[in-house]
Amino acid sequence: MTEPRWLDEHEKAAWIAFLSATNLVNRKLEQQLKDDAGLSHTQYEVLVQLDAAPGGALRMTELADRLVTSKSGLTYQITQLERAGLVFRRSCPSDVRGVFAEITDQGREVLRLAAPGHVEAVRNALIDVLTPEQLGHVAQGLGEVARRLRCGAKGAAAGTDAADAAGAGRSG
Repeated sequence: MTEPRWLDEHEKAAWIAFLSATNLVNRKLEQQLKDDAGLSHTQYEVLVQLDAAPGGALRMTELADRLVTSKSGLTYQITQLERAGLVFRRSCPSDVRGVFAEITDQGREVLRLAAPGHVEAVRNALIDVLTPEQLGHVAQGLGEVARRLRCGAKGAAAGTDAADAAGAGRSG
């Protein structure tokens, strides 16, 4: 067995900073959305993705891929959003196994009301903390990480650009 490539001090500092920052940012955003809109961060992202989709609907498999979540985890979140009247499910006419999630007018309204507070929390927790140069490096570096992991997971050579990997619009 070969010896592991242990992290040097510089690499370890980057890894620890990444873990700490992502956990703290996620916790801050989760709490803001819960307090302001009664949504989890995942539920908010579901609404963002559906709102941006043509006709406000996506197949559940595509939505799970976009959110980088399991199908069972997504099913749970969609069930919660459906109970709240923010989305509904419908069958796919071309595939009996396929199911679409579609945002409702109430879901669009909740998203519209939640977005300003959420973008402010994203700015306070991350965007406005960094200089434009640092932000560019973060987008480039984490975009590359996401691209490689997505390519590895799919076994494909094609990737996404940094904006796709980092999310855009009301996402955060």
